[in-house]
Amino acid sequence: MNDSVLVLTLAGAITAGTPIILAGLGELLSERAGILNLSVEGTMLLGAIGTFTAVQATDSVIVGVAVGILWGALIGGLHAVLSVSFRANQILSGLALFIFASGVARFIGEPHGFTVINKAVTAIEIPVLSDLPVLGPVLFRQSIFVYISWVLVALTAFHISRTRLGLSLRAVGEEPSTADTVGINVIRTRYVYAIVGGALAGLGGANLITVIVTSWNAEATVAGLGWIAIGLVVFAAWRPFRLLVGAYVFGLAVRTNFTLQALGFEEIPAEVLKMMPFLITIAALFVLARGDLRRRIGAPAALGIPYAREER
Repeated sequence: MNDSVLVLTLAGAITAGTPIILAGLGELLSERAGILNLSVEGTMLLGAIGTFTAVQATDSVIVGVAVGILWGALIGGLHAVLSVSFRANQILSGLALFIFASGVARFIGEPHGFTVINKAVTAIEIPVLSDLPVLGPVLFRQSIFVYISWVLVALTAFHISRTRLGLSLRAVGEEPSTADTVGINVIRTRYVYAIVGGALAGLGGANLITVIVTSWNAEATVAGLGWIAIGLVVFAAWRPFRLLVGAYVFGLAVRTNFTLQALGFEEIPAEVLKMMPFLITIAALFVLARGDLRRRIGAPAALGIPYAREER
């Protein structure tokens, strides 16, 4: 593998991992507040088609991305209503919303099958830094979504560990009754982070349709990345920077497989990669279902547990 192929592979890994980072950050914040959301895959798909149709109608990527984020926030809000207000089983409500969001996305997108988006997002070269050998084209010739994801990872880490609001978030996810006692509004906190989580998943879908896929295909647009995001949150132990690294490792695995096939190596069948989202999700759900494993890897103690003040 020569230097140019290596650079293309590494740059492609960064690009491929970015939607997972965006959606994963949303899931991480939601879970930190005690809300398990399994609708990420469907939310990303709905965010993608929302962005796609808005870009086609307005010729504006900014409007398209805003619409994708709004669709994601809507699904996050619906999940909050079901899991917080009605105290529904969060696994069942998340799966129901995944099916609902996926169905709506397919319905909206049916007339647009395989249509190329009017405007795609191109790479932005950072002056001076983009000219660095290897690191320049890998890190500093990327789309705006990559740079946004770095900022969001840093802000999320700072927010969770260094701010008063982050302390409230962690308190709600760990001991909601205690948080309520000291004056933290548990219901409002869970609503806010469920909506923010959905919005970030919608942003991940917008990233996919404007940078990576660029044409609507209900089956291939998201293709399991939402499930990967959920799994990586667990294996990153609910830490933003670990999530970023995990997303890039997954992106590298995908890009390396494509690169090897292009070079004539077929030792890694494409079917193996197609199985990965489901294997990771099964493993993550297994961890979430086992209380001892959850505590060992640092899961929020109240994750998936409904809260009502009268039950204290």
